[in-house]
Amino acid sequence: MRTDLRLAWPLLLLPLMGCGTTSYSSDLRRVHELSRAPVPTRLADEEVEEADPSAALAAPLTVEASVALAFQRNRHLRASLRELGVARGWLAQAGTLPNPAVEFDIRYQTDRAQPIQGDLQLEFGLTRAIMATQRAGVARAELATAQARVAGTTLDLGYAVREAWYAAAASEERLLIAQRSLDAFAAARDTARSLHGAGNLSALDRSVQEAAYETARVTVAEMELERLERREALHRLLGLHGDATTWTLAGELPPAPEALALEGVTEARALSASLELLAQRANLEALARRVGLSRAEGWTPDVTVDVHAEQDGNSYEIGGGARVTLPVFDQRRGATAAYGAQFDAAMERYHASAVDLRSALRDARNRLRSAHARARQYDAVIAPARERVMRETLLQYNAMQLGVFQLLQARRELLDAMLARTETRRQYWTAAAALDALLAGRPVGARGAMTSSSSTGSMSASGPAAGGH
Repeated sequence: MRTDLRLAWPLLLLPLMGCGTTSYSSDLRRVHELSRAPVPTRLADEEVEEADPSAALAAPLTVEASVALAFQRNRHLRASLRELGVARGWLAQAGTLPNPAVEFDIRYQTDRAQPIQGDLQLEFGLTRAIMATQRAGVARAELATAQARVAGTTLDLGYAVREAWYAAAASEERLLIAQRSLDAFAAARDTARSLHGAGNLSALDRSVQEAAYETARVTVAEMELERLERREALHRLLGLHGDATTWTLAGELPPAPEALALEGVTEARALSASLELLAQRANLEALARRVGLSRAEGWTPDVTVDVHAEQDGNSYEIGGGARVTLPVFDQRRGATAAYGAQFDAAMERYHASAVDLRSALRDARNRLRSAHARARQYDAVIAPARERVMRETLLQYNAMQLGVFQLLQARRELLDAMLARTETRRQYWTAAAALDALLAGRPVGARGAMTSSSSTGSMSASGPAAGGH
């Protein structure tokens, strides 16, 4: 049996017409453009080993170096980047043409003198092929949604690393101050014991100083744990483990600037930069396209065309035909209504998100202004005032006008002011990072605005200072 080759060339071309790329390198570049962050723009399929952090950790770790290292090593971010391949794969799948169906029959005659007869039929789903463009439009909008959401995840990581770096730096600085304060408590305790032994101090006053010292020891222990916990939080974000956890931080938290520049911090800027609104707009487009696709599928007849050839033993017969499924009963009205309801709900959420974003910007501005005012108050007024009190107390102590316990109390109050100053600096830089993230396209909430109970504790002892010179 021979078959005319003119029937075979459409079959050879159809797979070429439906092929699509599943590479998502362009999606990684799009995430880089949206987030303006140094995310990897290429992830090899076989890549398993982690990047060596030794070069980045050789020098003291700055906040920006920490962010760059997290973008290289954070596995949660890399997982989100790889998930872009899911949306890219569905886009490639949506644009493919349906596979042709080939059917053939062979018939034997009861009359042995008759030759073998055969039929060959090639069918192709024409309606599905026509709808491939619309399905690809839906998948393309869904891919844009995924790109915007992954870009937002990238900004989340950048803020989280900055927040964790500021917290780790503040905890190390506060621990050093607390240890110096503990030395002051120890000196007061030892002095109280000596004076009590000489009969110049009551047992009550000695007990007050001893209790203050023991309480300060507990506070220092809490701060040591806080330091370890905050370092571990940074370890997780940077993807560090093993020998790579012995890094050091670069310097102390800098003071807040003298003035804030908030002239360009507007609601319009936040709305235009928002990656969440961008993702929701892309999702709205996808839903709108899905409504249109469902409506078109409901009213379009399902047409399958075919080409067939028959060999009856003496000659060949070549012809064509079509099978049409009429949309009489199932017009996909329910599916279309469901997609329409999803679109309406998504539109309501889009407007709600815009309202929430405006409020988030005002919150971020208020937190930054408050943290800046408090940080400047400690830098410019409270800490210098406590230093003056310490100097004047020392002068009066040298002049035998005050006792040793008043001197030690002044030192502890100075150290308390330094502890509070460090905490307000952390709050300021965390609030500044939150506002920057929001203006870059991602509101990150008020996680850095509140302090934990362990961060607000004072090293000063309760009760009166005892003893005289």
